[in-house]
Amino acid sequence: MTAAKPDRPPRADLQPVLAARQTILDAARPAAVAQQRKRGRWTAREAIAALIDDGSFVEYGGLARPAVPGMSGAADGVVMGTAQIGGRPVDLLIYDYTVYAGTQSAINHAKTTRMFEHAERHRLPVVCWLDGGGARPHDMKVEGRGSTPTFVVFARLSGWVPTIGILPGRAFAGHANLAGLCDVLIATKDSTMGMAGPPLVEAALGIKLTPEEVGPAEVHVAAGVIDVLVEDEAEAIAVAQKYLGYFGPPTEPGEAPDTLALRDVVPENPRRAYNVRKVIEGIADRGSILELKAGFGRAVVTSLIRIAGRPVGVVANQPMVLAGAIDSPASDKAAHFIQLCDAFDIPLLSLCDTPGLMVGPDVERTGLVRKSARVLAAFANATAPVMTVVLRKAYGLGYYVMGSQPLEPAILLAWPTAEYGGMGLEGAVNIIYRAELETAADAEERAALHKRLTDELKRSNTALEVAARYLYDDVIDPADTRDILIKTLATLPPPPARATRKRLIEPF
Repeated sequence: MTAAKPDRPPRADLQPVLAARQTILDAARPAAVAQQRKRGRWTAREAIAALIDDGSFVEYGGLARPAVPGMSGAADGVVMGTAQIGGRPVDLLIYDYTVYAGTQSAINHAKTTRMFEHAERHRLPVVCWLDGGGARPHDMKVEGRGSTPTFVVFARLSGWVPTIGILPGRAFAGHANLAGLCDVLIATKDSTMGMAGPPLVEAALGIKLTPEEVGPAEVHVAAGVIDVLVEDEAEAIAVAQKYLGYFGPPTEPGEAPDTLALRDVVPENPRRAYNVRKVIEGIADRGSILELKAGFGRAVVTSLIRIAGRPVGVVANQPMVLAGAIDSPASDKAAHFIQLCDAFDIPLLSLCDTPGLMVGPDVERTGLVRKSARVLAAFANATAPVMTVVLRKAYGLGYYVMGSQPLEPAILLAWPTAEYGGMGLEGAVNIIYRAELETAADAEERAALHKRLTDELKRSNTALEVAARYLYDDVIDPADTRDILIKTLATLPPPPARATRKRLIEPF
């Protein structure tokens, strides 16, 4: 094919096409750019430029326009196409707030459905930039307009390809629905989201609210809707790029942490709490940790990390919250994370330090019976390899659901500080030695007897004693944890190639 000469003008039939393509770019839309600057936001095309590898974007539907006569708007409010992020092909769906507040319309729904079907067919991850005010009411007048398949098609991507939502401003109604379907949702601290915007809230409830009052970011962080809260669009994009990297092949091994520090993380006093994030930092490649849902279900920490370049998902009890006891929010959080990792064959690392499941009437009102069962069902049905390290407490059903021996982890290790029991040992003493305790002369004698019996039980359930009964594969020096995990990962076969979805990831 002969290349066009730079000094040769385009043919007459090409000129209007080139002119139309120029009108949708930021340079031709100074008023729209100014509108975004006033909001303190990036334009859709600026977001794409920051997100992708240079020069890799191929736009789909850029010349689409609104279906309602007399309305106009670049790309009908959705900039979408294929690109590369970190060398990996992806599909992008970027709502443009400068076009009718980024609302969803008959035409851009058709575009969106096309992009999601493209992702399904070609098995490409999807990144959604969700900045918009829901449906465009003008399009209710469009002849033949019916219910859109957009949301159904997107829902079918669950567990098939990674789906990432970025919330840089406002997401209402349909935009919030897409956000809820994403595997991970990254949001700026000043973002807001709701199943309906202020006009519908007022119509339904008679309450006048600003967009920011409907569903501010802190509400969704506390509810577990937002996975990662960030400062601004730049950080949101950096997190999205980092997240996507866990779903690719191993990278070169990262810088190793100070593993000797792990010897001192768990206090010698068993009643003292510690931050389990210090354990994760002592295992993961430096700079490779991405924690999800940090503000929700805080009795469990869920993080994606790399160990010698290999992606690993970490589920860890957090002794700083409820002494590591597992409650309903922590159960929901852990179960969703296990499903996420298993769907994409990411090995799991369980760091166990729990006195068990939370107990009492208040907890039962939260449905813990079902919630905790979600964790066990997720682990029991996972085929991604699980590695378990017992850091300290391993009691009752809490330990059982956290990667215990019956769940057949690839390796089951314990630190010297590990304690074991079919239930909390203090409670076990109350049951086993009830008669002896009742014969004590007074409360002081009863307390002393209880302590002595509890200490005896603890001595028979130390890490070494439990290992002697072969309930652990080994008791290790904490400083060796990373090295043993690296060697274990190296023995695990690669996951089989899949032509169908492995499992659904329940939206959370």
